[in-house]
Amino acid sequence: MTGPDTLTGRDRPAGPDPSAGAGAGAGADTDTGADAVAGPGAVSTDAIWRLPVTVCRITQFLGERTSGALLERAVASTDDTLKPSLIRDRELDLDLRRSRSRQDFAAPELLAAIEEVLPAVEHTLGVACQDTEPDYSLNVHNDGDYYRAHQDTTTEFSPRRLLTFVYYLHRTPRPFYGGELRVFDVALPLHTATAGRWEERSWRDWQPEHDSIVFFRPTAWHEVRPVNCPSRRHADSRFAVNGWLCSPDPAQGGKASSAGR
Repeated sequence: MTGPDTLTGRDRPAGPDPSAGAGAGAGADTDTGADAVAGPGAVSTDAIWRLPVTVCRITQFLGERTSGALLERAVASTDDTLKPSLIRDRELDLDLRRSRSRQDFAAPELLAAIEEVLPAVEHTLGVACQDTEPDYSLNVHNDGDYYRAHQDTTTEFSPRRLLTFVYYLHRTPRPFYGGELRVFDVALPLHTATAGRWEERSWRDWQPEHDSIVFFRPTAWHEVRPVNCPSRRHADSRFAVNGWLCSPDPAQGGKASSAGR
């Protein structure tokens, strides 16, 4: 198993980033707060502070045999077990999200592997996941499917989510195009309280490589790019086990489930 790959502002090359979106060169890319402010009145009123989001990525995560068995289990999920994916766990909005999901998909081998690497992920992302409980589902994207830019948690929605993970599965060679995970940088205008315009955002795309997993904070803005699957066959879909590690539910007396860490 290879170690986690991470992307931070300090890891970025000095030259243009081919994976960055339009507007990536605008504003100020900074590593420290000291670099951001030159003095009173010296900074443009249009200055934008861009903070790349850290993503931990591990390839060849479960190995050929285990990932192959998990893929076949995912492929075996049929129309009667897959339902249209919802937003905020309850709303169907095809303008924002189009895919299918299975809420009762079981992946104990994946949870065991996540448990093994969690200390390194916690250290890298600066999160504490002790006594958390997992919440996850199987997500299936086929031809034309997508998930527009969103956050996995806010103060109003699912505030218990502490860590997002996405584990990718597909047949090889990859039978679809697109479907990248796009993670947007934080873009904060220095002189206003707003988050800036979307067309000014920069980003990093992560390929949905079979048997790879990514971890990031659920507050990060991200999206699933549209999928192009020429065959349109279910078995050729982009499969992903998408979930979160959540803090204990106060309704259950502050105790995590037996499946939690």
